Amino acid sequence: MQKKWGIAVIAALMAGAAHAQGVTQGMERGADQGNSVGGPIGGVVGGAVGGVVGGIDGLLGIDDAPRFREHIMREHRSSYRYDEGLRAGVILPATGIGYYPVPPEYHVSPRYRYTIINDHAVLVDPETRRVVQVLD
Repeated sequence: MQKKWGIAVIAALMAGAAHAQGVTQGMERGADQGNSVGGPIGGVVGGAVGGVVGGIDGLLGIDDAPRFREHIMREHRSSYRYDEGLRAGVILPATGIGYYPVPPEYHVSPRYRYTIINDHAVLVDPETRRVVQVLD
């Protein structure tokens, strides 16, 4: 029972660590971290989870999120008031919202833009206005 719980914890850690790093990088990073935390079994689990999570292309990774929040604070962008529930997948209104490019140092696909909704930074596909990631 403890081994299963330990593997689940390792998998969760690997998911966060490998987020948005690409399949290959996610697998390598997950395996390395899993191996250091949980030995050979942790390496296998970390590699698998890191590969799957790393396949989420173009989103802001866990390592870049704190720096990106600081960037947003410096920019002083206005927050748009959105009365619906804010989550990934929501389609934002066609008017009244400004979208801004994400600087390349944050490793986000250039296809996405960011905006501020209800005082939360969100990544958006500007062609569809669909929220792809809400940053807390």
